[in-house]
Amino acid sequence: MNNRGVLSAFGAYLIWGLVPVYWRLIKHVPAIQLIGHRIIWSFIFLAVFLLITRKWSELYSRALDRRVMGIYFVAAVLVGFNWFIYVWAVISGFIVEASLGYFVTPIFIVLLGVVFLRERLRLFQWVSVGLAGAGVAYLTIAYGRPPWIALGLTVTFGLYGLVKKTAPLSSMYGLTLESGILFVPGLLFLGYQNWIGRGAFLHTGLQSDLLMAGAGLITTVPLLMFTYAAQRISLTIIGVLHYITPTCQFLLGVLVYGEAFRFTQALGFGIVWMALIIFCVEGILFRRAANPKLPPKR
Repeated sequence: MNNRGVLSAFGAYLIWGLVPVYWRLIKHVPAIQLIGHRIIWSFIFLAVFLLITRKWSELYSRALDRRVMGIYFVAAVLVGFNWFIYVWAVISGFIVEASLGYFVTPIFIVLLGVVFLRERLRLFQWVSVGLAGAGVAYLTIAYGRPPWIALGLTVTFGLYGLVKKTAPLSSMYGLTLESGILFVPGLLFLGYQNWIGRGAFLHTGLQSDLLMAGAGLITTVPLLMFTYAAQRISLTIIGVLHYITPTCQFLLGVLVYGEAFRFTQALGFGIVWMALIIFCVEGILFRRAANPKLPPKR
């Protein structure tokens, strides 16, 4: 096992799990403006990184292809909506519901594979899908409404994953192109907000300005760590470590920010967590059976 790869993946998921703390520091800034800054500064930081590593020309040449641009235009729209829903949820006090979205997302992605890619599920994978659906249905009854935030995050990120399944570029190149596609609209929007006197940047203090600019680093650093890890460790390990992120988000929402978590919610989350346990254990056992030479965990 590549220890550096595991540490890098762990660090990436931990940053993603703790990032609500970052967004809460600038909750006085409208979510739509935060997304604008996240897009703009992410593109700037990624572009600088590619220029320093002399990889910009490769991205530029491949991005000229119409098919590539079309795929990443759709991906950019989906990730933009996903970012907006998530940031709005965090600064509005719905971190627990947002965490539910990321707990369910891996199972939803598997279901999308069945519907669109004609992939076949094994028995216990179907059990996981059924339990996750039952958990969401129960929470709909408990909330008195569908958990729109969780569903919005699940659907946008799941469809984003489906689109990226056919995407020809690496994660780093892909995010650079996606943020590049959204760069001009984001810049125009923030410029308009500033022109009508509603812009937060340069008007809410130096700390807020630095945090808004830092949204680019918060986006790009864990992505680069994840990309490094994905090239060095198995998908099984990555899949298990994924749950660090929603677990941290859930704990932050309940223990740090005091969001309500009643028994009825706990029961719904428990059903989803049971689905995830079955999903992870089944995947690990299946891969070990398919590759008996894989050494046991230590």
